[in-house]
Parts: sequence; C-alpha cells; structure tokens
Amino acid sequence: MADSSFDIVSKVERQEVDNALNQAAKEISQRYDFKGTGATIEWSGEKILMQASGEERVLAILDIFQTKLIKRGISLKSLDSGEPQLSGKEYKLFSTIEEGISQDNAKKVAKTIRDEGPKGVKAQVQGDELRVSSKSRDDLQAVQALLKGKDFEFAIQFVNYR
Repeated sequence: MADSSFDIVSKVERQEVDNALNQAAKEISQRYDFKGTGATIEWSGEKILMQASGEERVLAILDIFQTKLIKRGISLKSLDSGEPQLSGKEYKLFSTIEEGISQDNAKKVAKTIRDEGPKGVKAQVQGDELRVSSKSRDDLQAVQALLKGKDFEFAIQFVNYR
C-alpha cells in the first residue's frame, strides 16, 4: 500500500485580508472617535499602511484591523506589525502578511514530529512547505493533533491530505 501524506503550509487568503482591510476602513470612516483625525488604513504595495494623528489612534486602527482578521478566520500570527513612527505630523504603522514557512521554522516542525510524533512518520522540507508521510493514516492524524496542540510563532494549515 502507498504512503498517505499531507502538507503543512503557512498561507493566507489574500481576498480575506482585503475584505478585513475594507471592513476596517469602513468602520474607521464611520466611528465618532476617528472623525476629523485623518485616520486611514490601506494597501501600500505589499504592506498595509495605517495612519492617524496620534500614536494611540494608530494602535486603535491596528486593533480594529486585527479584530476583522480574526472574524475572517485569519491567524494573527500571520500579521507582522512594526512600531508606530512619527512622520511629519502623522503617525504611521506598517504591517505585513507573512506567508510560507522559513527553513528554520520547517526544521523546528520536522524535529517536533520526529521527537514527539509516532514512529514511522517522515517529514520532508519542500520549499516553503513541509510534506509529512506515513503508511498509517491514524499516525498522520496523530501528527496533526500534536501540531495543533503546539504553539508555534507562525500560522500553520494542513492541506493535500491523501
């Protein structure tokens, strides 16, 4: 019998991020505490730019955006935000959406599977994802349960289960 396998990836649905950003922009434009402050949130290339007249307001925009991401099922581990910076009279905050598993992080996951997972389960790094294979589907499900219980500093999803 052939090996069963699945892939561990770290991907974010771009459309869902876009929807969350649009919802946050709409809420910011309608909220009373943001009236007349020039508060905005928008795409700036591959980054998300948040601007407001005060540092607290920029952090409030970030909080609104994070709330919208959670409601859309996107892990906050995918969002990498910097610190608010003063630019002229406005504060700016840049955030990026992290995708893909780095080599170091893939090695950490593979080591966790080797050390704590069932015997006979193999994990291979393939670019920015990790392929996990075994003869037993039950072992693969045990690996998924193990990894869901771990708290990595990046988001993971399981795809291509076969």
